[in-house]
Amino acid sequence: MSKRGIVHIFASHNNTIMFLTDITGAETIAKSSGGQVTKAQHKEGSPYAAMKIAELVADRAKERGITDVLVKVRGAGGNKSNSPGPGAEAAIRSLTRSGLMIRAIENVTPIPHDGCRKKKRFRGKKK
Repeated sequence: MSKRGIVHIFASHNNTIMFLTDITGAETIAKSSGGQVTKAQHKEGSPYAAMKIAELVADRAKERGITDVLVKVRGAGGNKSNSPGPGAEAAIRSLTRSGLMIRAIENVTPIPHDGCRKKKRFRGKKK
């Protein structure tokens, strides 16, 4: 029987953070972020960085004998952007290329039910 795990992907527009837990979600097996694979801070949220951290997490999963994964994707959420950043799709694609079988992809971005007020919009420099 194949072992299962859960891959949590937090993809904002500035960074991508990914961690692998067991099926209960209690034990963290591997974790990685964009800052571990890129030197430049502005490239932490890029699809390339997401691809590299997905490879790191997939290697750690194979060491533990995990072959099947559930993927939970999360954007910034709350009163920020509800859509996941550019790294989410690249990370999922890289997980499949690394040999993990993806059973389900779920969006777990927190959506407010009319919670906090949004930040005021930046209107640019006035002359």
